[in-house]
Amino acid sequence: MADRADGGAVAPAKRRQQPARRTSRHIPRRSCRSRVSLERVLGISTVSSSGLTSDPNSGLIAYPAGCVIVLLQLKTNRQTHIINACRKPFTAVAFSPDGKHLVSGESGHMPCVRVWEVGGGQVAEVQSHKYGVSCVAFSSSSSYIVSVGFQHDRTVSVWDWRKGSIIASNKVSSRVFSVSFSQDNSYFVTAGNRHVKFWYLDASKERRVNSTVPLIGRSGLLDDHKNSVFCGVACGRGLMASNTYCITSCGLLCLFNSSRHLEAWVNLKASAASCLAVSEDSIFCGCSDGVIRVFRPSDLQYVSTLQRPHRLGVDLAQSAQHGPLPATPGAQYPDMLALTFDPRGKHLTCVYNDHSVYVWDVQDVRDVRKLYSALYHSSCVWGVEVYPELQDPSQACLPASSFLTCSSDNTIRLWN
Repeated sequence: MADRADGGAVAPAKRRQQPARRTSRHIPRRSCRSRVSLERVLGISTVSSSGLTSDPNSGLIAYPAGCVIVLLQLKTNRQTHIINACRKPFTAVAFSPDGKHLVSGESGHMPCVRVWEVGGGQVAEVQSHKYGVSCVAFSSSSSYIVSVGFQHDRTVSVWDWRKGSIIASNKVSSRVFSVSFSQDNSYFVTAGNRHVKFWYLDASKERRVNSTVPLIGRSGLLDDHKNSVFCGVACGRGLMASNTYCITSCGLLCLFNSSRHLEAWVNLKASAASCLAVSEDSIFCGCSDGVIRVFRPSDLQYVSTLQRPHRLGVDLAQSAQHGPLPATPGAQYPDMLALTFDPRGKHLTCVYNDHSVYVWDVQDVRDVRKLYSALYHSSCVWGVEVYPELQDPSQACLPASSFLTCSSDNTIRLWN
């Protein structure tokens, strides 16, 4: 009886301890969730100018890094982020003309085109493509969004994002790399493999009742360049608003007039070209070997060639600290991938094929200054190692919070 009485006295004590153990298990998990947040992304997944954009009002730069859109504020070197909850990688981004919204396209099965409020969350989405979205753009009035699907999708759709409806759509027979809206909002232009096409919104809307109608398009008159690959397109601005400028992969800058005719073209004197950005005063053409040529929009008159970035095969830390090193015979430079121009701040943001990002001050195109550079890994990252915190900081070889990464680009890089 005494044994049973002792046993009965022990059992309640164990039961009283159980709530304390349950509480201790839950507290750390709540604390962890409150502490963990994305502070900075060291990388970029942009592969064309469709994956790079800048706000024409504030100069905010946006680009994809996997399933994250990085918003870089150049003045403060501060990042904010938009994270795709469905974990599909972003492929294309574009700011609205007023800078209040950002549209994104993604890859994967049944991808969405999403509209985000800058500084807020998602405000609209539509699913009109099957395999991926290659490029997106806002209309000049911010009322419509055009999106173009991947090579196997080849669908061009116009979306009234505030009403949540696709107003016009059509198929294209070629792969499309770039899209640009006209300044007067009446049409947009797509460019791609043996393809330059002008799509007219007003004519399409006249045929619309309460359903999606075929988008009406007219091909550009390419003449002798009908077999070219047009990898970039930009509609003119200001006095040149009726013109359309295209760039070919073989290194030609082409001018289409208001009648869709290829009126003039100029050789960029580069082995290849990939992207262009157009303002009222200048046309910036991104080429191979780090070359950026500048031309005048009115007559395609050559103006200047901008400074190149770091050379390939050199210590990147030297270039980051002291600026691009002097050119030497036989030196090689990374090829251009994407361009975007901030007309208010006169800043040209460039992405190169080694995943480096440069921002140039082009107030005077003959005296260009580097404002910012980020030299990321150009290939897969295989390992990350954090430098340990020592009890005696004076014995540390590296600053606090440093870490190292190794990559299949054959480099080991130190970050802080």
